[in-house]
Amino acid sequence: MPAHAKTSALMARGCEFLGSETAILCGAMSWVSERNLVSAISNAGGFGVIACGAMTPELLDAEIAGTKALTSKPFGVNLITMHPQLFDLIEVCAKHGVTHVVLAGGIPPKGSVEAIKAHGAKVICFAPTLALGKKLLRSGADALVIEGMEAGGHIGPVSTSVLAQEILPSLAAENLVFVAGGIGRGEAMAGYLEMGAAGVQLGTRFACASESIAHPDFKKMFFRASARDAIASVQVDPRLPVIPVRALKNKGTEEFTAKQIEVARLLDAGEVNMGEAQLQIEHFWAGALRRAVIDGDVESGSVMAGQSVGMVTKEEPVAEIMAALLAESEVALSNRAGS
Repeated sequence: MPAHAKTSALMARGCEFLGSETAILCGAMSWVSERNLVSAISNAGGFGVIACGAMTPELLDAEIAGTKALTSKPFGVNLITMHPQLFDLIEVCAKHGVTHVVLAGGIPPKGSVEAIKAHGAKVICFAPTLALGKKLLRSGADALVIEGMEAGGHIGPVSTSVLAQEILPSLAAENLVFVAGGIGRGEAMAGYLEMGAAGVQLGTRFACASESIAHPDFKKMFFRASARDAIASVQVDPRLPVIPVRALKNKGTEEFTAKQIEVARLLDAGEVNMGEAQLQIEHFWAGALRRAVIDGDVESGSVMAGQSVGMVTKEEPVAEIMAALLAESEVALSNRAGS
C-alpha cells in the first residue's frame, strides 16, 4: 500500500484538478508567496500560488517567469478583484499559460471569469457564504475556497468549522471545495477531507519555511506568538467598509486605526470616492506588510498571521512541513478506520 494511501484517496479529486501530487494549496501571502516559496511548495508536491497583490502587470510577468525557472510543476496566481489593472494581469497569466487563477478580495467583476477561462485556465473563487458559493459556481468558477476567520490577512466573520459544516454537505459532492483558515496540523486536514473537501489551503504554516524570503525578525515573531496574539483589526467607521485583517498585535495595528480615520475624513470631504478609499486602505496594507516581511520592521509593519501561528515554532523546509501534514493526516484517518 502506498504511503498516505487514505489521505491520497480523499485528495484524488483535488489533485486531478490542480495537477499536483497532493491537494494542499499554499495561501497567497503578499510579499511571502513569491517565486522561492511558490516553487518550493510545487516541487514538494503541493500547489504554490503567487500572491499578485498590488503588483503591476510588469512585476507579475517577471514573477511568473521567475517561478517557472524554479519549477516545472503546476502553480497558480492569486489576483485581487479590485485591482485597477485586473484584466491586464489576466492577460499576463494567459501569456505564461498559468493553469489556475484564484480571484480574491470580492465578487469577480463582470467579464473577469470569462477572460480567464478563454485562455483555458481554471478559476478558483473564495466563497464566504453558501449562497455566494452557489452563485460563483453558476457564474463559471471551477472550484471554491472557503476560508474561516482564523486565517491570517483579510478575513470574514465566520469560523472555518462553521463554514465547513454549512457549505461542504451542500456543495462538496458535486463541486470542488477547498477549506482554509486555522489549519496547522494534518489531523484537521483529515477532518475536512472526510467531510468532503477536495483539499486544503494553508498559509501561516508555510510563512516561516526555510524557503520563505520573509525577514528573520518576521519569522521570530511567529515563533514567539500564540494563537491569541493573532488579532483582527477593528472597523472604525461603518460607512467605510473595511475587510478585517488578522495580524500579530503591534504598533502597526494602532496605525491602521489612525489610517481608517484619515481615509474616512477624506471620504466625508468628498476628496475621494468609496473605490479610491478602499484602494487607499489596500495600499496601506501592502506597504505595512512589505515593511514587516521584507524590511523586518515588526513594530510598525503588519505581521499578518492566522491563529494557527502557535503551531509554527521553528524554521523548516517546505518538504518537511508537507511530510508532517501528510503523516499526521494518515495516522488520524487510520485510527478512525480502525476504531
